[in-house]
Amino acid sequence: MLTHLNFDPALSTDELRGFARTVAEIEWLLLILVLLYQVVLVPDEESAAALMTAMFFFAAFVLSFRYANFYRRETPWKIAIETWVMIVFITWVLAYTGGVNSPLHDLYILVIIVCALTLGKLATLLEMALIAGCYIWLGRPEEAGEVLSLPFGTRLLAQTSPMLLVAYITTMLSADIRAAYGHSYGKIKQLSETDELTGVMNMRGLMPAADRIFRQSERYARPFSVLMIDSDSLKVVNDSIGHEAGDRLLKLIVQCIQNELRKNPMRPPDIIARYGGDEFLVLLPETPGSSAAGVAERIRKGMEATPVSAHGQTVAATVSIGVACYPDHGSDLESVLEKADQAMYASKAGGKNRITVFSATLPKK
Repeated sequence: MLTHLNFDPALSTDELRGFARTVAEIEWLLLILVLLYQVVLVPDEESAAALMTAMFFFAAFVLSFRYANFYRRETPWKIAIETWVMIVFITWVLAYTGGVNSPLHDLYILVIIVCALTLGKLATLLEMALIAGCYIWLGRPEEAGEVLSLPFGTRLLAQTSPMLLVAYITTMLSADIRAAYGHSYGKIKQLSETDELTGVMNMRGLMPAADRIFRQSERYARPFSVLMIDSDSLKVVNDSIGHEAGDRLLKLIVQCIQNELRKNPMRPPDIIARYGGDEFLVLLPETPGSSAAGVAERIRKGMEATPVSAHGQTVAATVSIGVACYPDHGSDLESVLEKADQAMYASKAGGKNRITVFSATLPKK
């Protein structure tokens, strides 16, 4: 049955590492509190021996499980196992320090907080049931039938209700904080990977997507193509009719590119990114060089037919495009990008407003 227990799926690896460090600190705190109790309150000889034994085994568990890399990977199951051992340790200590009336009985709350923060509502509920069972065992009456009596049940509820309240509040706060963090992180990530002016990807967003496309093409022996697109007209537009018109030109280039990108849900999407000031890069998955050249030519024609106007002036706007393809022009992503850039510069050098497919005869930049 335990194999079907679902922990909180929202926790990331980094969050698990952070919580794991907190759990380790709580484990050492438990040991210190029990040691202080033994030193200050001086239990009887039998209790002192039992507490020393409990602390020895618990410390050995912590050292082996966490610091000796007995369990190397941080997972919710690892934290769950640690909380179960903490419950056993606390119950052992309470059995020799006054049972349910022990001044240390609130140590269970530390376990509840850890569980509520890391393992989710269902796991927290199950741990609460386990702790309630420990309370029943610690405070069991001489007559077994009294366990089912109303007075015993009332006392048990009074003793465990603070932990139930802590568990409820902690799980609710944890869920709210994580939801708010996830929403904020998603927006921050989107902003950091998007070009502010044009709304397309920037290089930060492009490279992981490009690497993913390359790995898929490499794994399944599929081609992909790269278009390197540079504006021929940005400086003229900026100088003659202003930078506002230049910004509009960059947006027009993006619009012309997006008009030609394919939107087939059955294939990986084409990707556009702003590569530099007036340069754009387009990734065409599962596209050979010949097909990419056709896309590039349509983009060139679309841009040629879209002049920029402002303040009563109109300026023709064109682009120069370089095309390179994997695996024809390079065996890795970086070399394909370099070949597309080289082909784009050949288009600029050849008179602009044209496309060039990479070939080994092209001059170096």
